Amino acid sequence: MSKIVATLIAGLFATSVYAQTTATPATTTTPATTKAEVKADKKAAKAEAKEEKADVKADAKLEKKAAEANADVAVAKADAAKTKAKAHKKAAKAKAEAAADKAEAHADQKAAAAK
Repeated sequence: MSKIVATLIAGLFATSVYAQTTATPATTTTPATTKAEVKADKKAAKAEAKEEKADVKADAKLEKKAAEANADVAVAKADAAKTKAKAHKKAAKAKAEAAADKAEAHADQKAAAAK
């Protein structure tokens, strides 16, 4: 099974290398470009940079929100654990008091029966 996976991965790498090679253009481009083309290219580059910056900001905001949500979940879990511990302590105390009351009632019953 691992040989098959290794062969498939090697094949993917080989095809990706082959796909990345570019053919040389048959016609040569003229090096003289007009000022308008240069200006348009500059505007396009600025727009792409601006868009990328906005994307990075949005990603940072999402990561910050996710971190805050994780922190909120951690706080909620800690509060839940604290509340649960308090409830267990109260239940144990109530159980002990009930046992003491039962023992006292049983002692009273024995004393009444002895009279």
